[in-house]
Parts: sequence; C-alpha cells; structure tokens
Amino acid sequence: MVTVLDTVSKERPRHPEKAKRPDTPVLRKPDWIRVKAPGSPLYKETREIIKTNNLVTVCEEAGCPNIGECWEKKHATMMIMGDTCTRACAFCNVRTGLPGPLDPSEPQSVAEAVAKLGLNHIVITSVDRDDLADGGAQHFADVINAIRASSPGTTIEVLTPDFLRKDGALEIVVEAGPDVFNHNLETVPSLYLNVRPGARYFHSLRLLQRVKELDPKSFTKSGIMVGLGESREEVLQVMDDMRVADVDFITIGQYLQPTRKHHPIDRFLTPEEFSGLETVAYAKGFLMVSASPLTRSSHHAGEDFAKMKAARDAAA
Repeated sequence: MVTVLDTVSKERPRHPEKAKRPDTPVLRKPDWIRVKAPGSPLYKETREIIKTNNLVTVCEEAGCPNIGECWEKKHATMMIMGDTCTRACAFCNVRTGLPGPLDPSEPQSVAEAVAKLGLNHIVITSVDRDDLADGGAQHFADVINAIRASSPGTTIEVLTPDFLRKDGALEIVVEAGPDVFNHNLETVPSLYLNVRPGARYFHSLRLLQRVKELDPKSFTKSGIMVGLGESREEVLQVMDDMRVADVDFITIGQYLQPTRKHHPIDRFLTPEEFSGLETVAYAKGFLMVSASPLTRSSHHAGEDFAKMKAARDAAA
C-alpha cells in the first residue's frame, strides 16, 4: 500500500492560543444559500428529546444551516465530551477553552436519545480534547457500545478529532466497530496555518489511511469546505490525496463565516461549480460524493451511507 508521509511542520505551535482576529465583513449570502428558519412540530420534538437528555449537538453549536431540515426528520449529530474545544480553528464557532471532566453517564444518555428518536443512522462527533491522554477515544468507544446495546439495528458514523500525538487512540475507536469513520481534512494544505493551526494535513490524511489498514471492510469519509481562498487545482489535489488514502466518501460544502471574528469568506461557489467538482470526484473513484453549497459532513448521512454501501456491493 502507498504510504502517506506525515510531514509535520515544526514551526507551528502545538497548542495555539485563540488568535485575535480583526473584524472582517460578512458577505451577503446568495439566494442558493438561504434556508427557512426552523420551527416545525417535529423540529421542536427533536429539540425537546435532546434537551431532556442533556445532550449537545453540533447542529446547534456550529450553527448548521440544515438544522431545520434535519431535526424535522429527527436526524441530529450528537457532540460528545462537552461544548468546549481545546483548539481554536478559524472557521469554527464552537467555544475554545479548558473543557470540564468527561460525563460518565453521557454514553447511556446518547444511547437513550438515539432509541427515542428511532434513528436508523446516527453521527457522533466531538470537540477536540487534547487535554485527555487518549484524546477521548475510549469515550467514543463507550458511546458506540452503548448505542449498539440499546439500538442494534442503528448504523453508527463517527466524526472524530485527529488524535494528534495520542498513540493508540485511533485503534480504540476502530476496535469499537463504527460503520463509517469520518475525519475531515477541512481545507487545502496551504491554508492550514491560518484556518486549522492546531492540526497537520498529512497527519489527518494518514489517520484516514490507517483506519483502512486496521479494518479493510470499514467505510471512510472526509470533507472540505470551499470558499476560504483555495484554488480549484488545490481542491483536485486534495481529492487525489484522499484517494491515495483509500477514502470512500468525500463531502464538499460552502464555508460560511460564523462571525466577523472568524476567517473571511473569499467567495461563494455557484451550484454549477459544485456540480463540476462532484463529477470530477466520482471520476477519481470515490464511492460516494456530496458536493453542494449546503453540504455538511452529516447532512443526509443515513441516506448517503446506504448509497455508498450499495455502490461497494455493486462493484464487488
């Protein structure tokens, strides 16, 4: 197997402090980005289940534009290990700071919510927990096991941190047997220092490749945002890098600036440009591609998992 080299840049700080970014204008969204405000009865029912179980969702914390559509269908992405991240990525709206201790009851609470929502597919993500010896890997495994015990028919997708400098952490999560292992590259390598300063592009790429080495039957998934200032050629190179790492599923969505303190939007790509990227990605060999202005990692995750599984079965 071709190996992705981990070329960690030594000049980047291990634990970057939150940068003091100047206010930047927030560009007016084009018509194809606009979504309806949530408020349907099913949306409110989903919100109540999440609130009752004292859960955190990335849907709320990251200000996802698809929250109304997903919660109306009783789809939610659970964010475990608290709402405070140890990193300060320039694109992310999740708070940064020193997180509190892990809640030992959280795995069971997540499992109960999954059962109450009657989910066929669940996405579990988390904040970065660089403060923990294993980066939270065992907590991920505990959540997976709890869901398996209460909802054995539910397929499980994890969207994990990079577990940078956490030897053995990845193996713990893979051993728990998630149906899909997702880790987002987020952007092109040239933008990492400004957009994702606490991470390393080639480490994240190698992480995805390592999942397949540990469990060849697993599905792997990764995503990037566009509109941050990358070139089309750089996006195509990221696709090639993912295929070298044997990634099955790529998501490509428009970056939306959460506040004036976050990284500015360089431009809005048109739906036609996203369609073109989707065509190229399929030509490069991905089993599944989701590329649109409102694409997010967990948007339509259950339906897309079924399509990806069918594509693999058809190719076998």
